[in-house]
Amino acid sequence: MDFLAPHQAARRHLLAAALLAPACGFAQPTRGAADPDGAQLRAVIDGPQRSAANRARDPARHPFETLRFFGLAPTQTVVEIAPGGGWYTEILAPYLRAHGRYVAALEGGEGAEEQRSRARFKDRLRADPAHYGRVATGLLPVAGAPFSGIAAPGSADLVLTFRNVHNWIESGELDDMLRAFHAVLKPGGVLGVEEHRARPGTNLAGIIRSGYVPQDFVVDRARAAGFALVATSEINANPRDDTRHPDGVWSLPPTLRGGAKDRAAFLAIGESDRMTLRFVKR
Repeated sequence: MDFLAPHQAARRHLLAAALLAPACGFAQPTRGAADPDGAQLRAVIDGPQRSAANRARDPARHPFETLRFFGLAPTQTVVEIAPGGGWYTEILAPYLRAHGRYVAALEGGEGAEEQRSRARFKDRLRADPAHYGRVATGLLPVAGAPFSGIAAPGSADLVLTFRNVHNWIESGELDDMLRAFHAVLKPGGVLGVEEHRARPGTNLAGIIRSGYVPQDFVVDRARAAGFALVATSEINANPRDDTRHPDGVWSLPPTLRGGAKDRAAFLAIGESDRMTLRFVKR
């Protein structure tokens, strides 16, 4: 999910991934479908299904390196949490289409904006069945909903969340989300987290105001939910970002909330400094 504003608290209550039943027509994983050198993944990243606007973010988001770090393989069952406009969907869905399974856990809620967002996402899938015809979708239920409906317990190889953690901290649902991810993953399954990185010691008010989260905070909460941290990466680090901006992370591209004010300076910084963490289910 890309840079939701802090005041959008209502949307952040739509947080635990209760996915729909498996869709028909998924190809079963087959031997020989591995991608050891990532050539298949590179081909998908370079594919025509990706929009020019999304492709322009590649130098800041490093999709090949990030997904390889998380251990993505074409035979996996992968759940992406809150894919937003589908930045990673353009890559994950075609990559997993033939031999794996991609599940997009969409934001729930009955507000007009939520309904429009779901409709846009699903319209996009329907418009290109060659790439997205086998995507399964589910809804993130309202706060407090049970997590028993998340796909099948122990069914996912990989759960991915990109720039969502700060939203769940503000809504008070981070621990519930992490427990839900733990339940849906296979033993030894991977949780991949990318998140805006705050200075160590940033307090809760600072997290909510800025959208940046201390890395040790994320690690501590994931461990409490039953995960073990197995690797960290600086793939998405940005030393130009000191995290001290008038509108927090939303000062930076792609949001540029300040408009023309200091725009050149924020463009020169680029996207946020981000942690990239790989956990496994204990």
